[in-house]
Amino acid sequence: MLKKKTALLSVGVTIMLLIFSGCYKTTTLVINPGNSITTEMSYAKDIQPIFDKSCALSGCHVAGAKAPDLTAANSYKALTGGGYLKASDPDNSSVYQWMAGKKSPAMPLGTGPIQSINAKVFAWIKQGAKNN
Repeated sequence: MLKKKTALLSVGVTIMLLIFSGCYKTTTLVINPGNSITTEMSYAKDIQPIFDKSCALSGCHVAGAKAPDLTAANSYKALTGGGYLKASDPDNSSVYQWMAGKKSPAMPLGTGPIQSINAKVFAWIKQGAKNN
């Protein structure tokens, strides 16, 4: 009787291993920026430079291209007026979801999520997404 239970258990474990061996993730992205940035983020000094370098490029997020327009003159209004962010709620803000790779395509295109800039955007939104 013990041999039958052991054999049955062995078969069950083998089946489970076969089932789960086909399910895997190639990349794990751990983002917990809320605990890492405690200083107040400035939109002008911390966030807009990210957009200038990675987003507001020809053919990307500039006037007449892909929305939202993230050029310095238009980005804050485009984000707040276009429904791309929910102040104090980064997890439900589209701009953060794209940057964190939670929404496809991950931004900035070609690089995927970049934890260091995501932490700043996360903290800025969490702090109320102020235009400061």
